[in-house]
Amino acid sequence: MEFSAKEIAQILNGEIVGNSDVLVHTFAKIEEGVPGALSFLANPKYTSYIYSTHSDIVLVHQDFTPTQPVSATLIKVANPYESLAKLMSLYQAAMPKKKGIHPLAFVDETATIGENVYIGAFACVEEGAVVGANSYIHPHVTIGAHARVGEECTLYPHTTIYHNCRVGNRCVIHAGAVVGADGFGFAPSENGYEKIPQIGVVTIEDDVEIGANTCIDRATMGATVIRKGAKLDNLIQVAHNVQIGSHTVMAAQVGVAGSTQIGEWCMFGGQAGIAGHIQIGNKVGVGAQTGIPNSVKDHAKIMGTPAMDGKAYARSSAVYKKLPEMYTELSRLQKELEEIKKELTKK
Repeated sequence: MEFSAKEIAQILNGEIVGNSDVLVHTFAKIEEGVPGALSFLANPKYTSYIYSTHSDIVLVHQDFTPTQPVSATLIKVANPYESLAKLMSLYQAAMPKKKGIHPLAFVDETATIGENVYIGAFACVEEGAVVGANSYIHPHVTIGAHARVGEECTLYPHTTIYHNCRVGNRCVIHAGAVVGADGFGFAPSENGYEKIPQIGVVTIEDDVEIGANTCIDRATMGATVIRKGAKLDNLIQVAHNVQIGSHTVMAAQVGVAGSTQIGEWCMFGGQAGIAGHIQIGNKVGVGAQTGIPNSVKDHAKIMGTPAMDGKAYARSSAVYKKLPEMYTELSRLQKELEEIKKELTKK
């Protein structure tokens, strides 16, 4: 599948500098460019590679002006990274896809399967489940009884959607993710811990992506909810009755305890830990490994454990590195002060 610079520029509403007829058929990082590839330049740190890359087309910012000759054809756009993402999505969408139900898959006779769906070998769709049109169910996926998967979804191998859970349209769930396992609910008793039945569900709205081996627990009652457009990385734990707001993103190994509500457009760094029964506002930025024990207001930028203002944490971290020297100096000053007190006492 080949595209010319002219075709790409039309798609991106970009400006061509160079040969408009040059063809590309693949993508490559600018520092690893090869003939027939399209690359992009978004980070100024990589500018030097544009003069040596072997890629035939490079997406650049509309203000970019080369200081040396460039052999590649340039396409100037408002946002090279966003433009690349658009092209890669179109490229992926144009790739041929399988359709139909593999003979080694199990689909219950009461399940509803939409048009143009693919269900791979050893996948299981249980009674009353629904799979929307144009969805792609990879091998070894399990969709539980009366669960619903929307249209144009992709569920990768070994994804498990427990009974009664809901997945919206255009969602991507990566290998090994579990949606709807029991929340961690136990009541202490004289004989140990009595399990509290988890009778709620998980609701995942449209355009959500969930990373590999991420777990989203079903609610004790009601629903654990992942709102529209949220993106969760690999190895994330979302506990029962949590709500994650639209377009919020979380990096790997974030953990969210039960019944916490998280607002829209938040960003969580890897391994952040959020306590239960608190509220995180909208557009909150959370640094990696931050521990959040209390509610956080809108637009806050926090870091550290326990969490504190990000700028204050950065200053504190700089001081922390100097603590051994500061302790030595403090000890010296204390000794001097004691000697001065002794001298004053003598007088």
